[in-house]
Amino acid sequence: MAVPVGPAGRRLEPPPFTEVEELEAELLLEALRRVSGFDFRGYAPGSLRRRLRHLLRDEQLATISALQDRVLHDEKARKRLLSSLFVNVTSMFRDPEFFLALRRQVVPMLRTYPFVRVWHAGCATGEEVYSLAILMEEEGLGDRCRIYATDVSEPALARAESGVFPLSAMQANTTNYLRAGGVGPFARFYTAGPEDATFSPHLRRNVLFSRHNLATDGSFNEFHLILCRNVLIYFQKQLQDRVHGLLFDSLLRLGILGLGARETLQFTPYETRYQQLDDRVRLYRKVA
Repeated sequence: MAVPVGPAGRRLEPPPFTEVEELEAELLLEALRRVSGFDFRGYAPGSLRRRLRHLLRDEQLATISALQDRVLHDEKARKRLLSSLFVNVTSMFRDPEFFLALRRQVVPMLRTYPFVRVWHAGCATGEEVYSLAILMEEEGLGDRCRIYATDVSEPALARAESGVFPLSAMQANTTNYLRAGGVGPFARFYTAGPEDATFSPHLRRNVLFSRHNLATDGSFNEFHLILCRNVLIYFQKQLQDRVHGLLFDSLLRLGILGLGARETLQFTPYETRYQQLDDRVRLYRKVA
């Protein structure tokens, strides 16, 4: 989705809603929660404003109240709204230095366990899930780990499970893979078609894709490694703290948590209960 930018490529925040628009947005999110079960009330206001304004333009509507009327009475419009609110921005080996640190610092710890459980929370369309599966395969842990890949969006999960991604992205993916410490030709992991690259089913033999809502659902296992990257930046503080609690409760003692480059444990109730493994990337070890 195109985002307006200012000097030096900085993203411009959308102008604030008027008082009436704020009320309309609150009513829309409450209505959406009741009819769909998805609760976006704790999402970052800037991101919500941006997405709602894009949808108003796409639906050719003048007000948020008109949008609410449409999504309540038109299931297809409701699906379009949900799709626009879900955040599915991702790429393979995103932030290569993170995956390099994962390979060099975390994998040796994981090797001490007979079997490793990993949770990739908010996996979107799955590019980073396949990145992690490739890394585990190369490090000899492919048959000793189970990756639980979850997201709130069922269409995103369906795409992730298919393992089919645009061929046009493979050059950038290859560069990221090599910067992340890849040890062989990246192309060996996929079959190229005219427009798409289909990744080997062997990579997802120990991957379980499932729907999970970080805003409302609870813990479902104990994990040695949890990745929840570039998800929390879209949440307000109260929802961020809720998710941090969920991640903390889902980690085994001495388990590892990986966050996105713009995310942190600072100023959360769990700040003192982790040890940062590498101050260049957001990798933390649960110690209390």
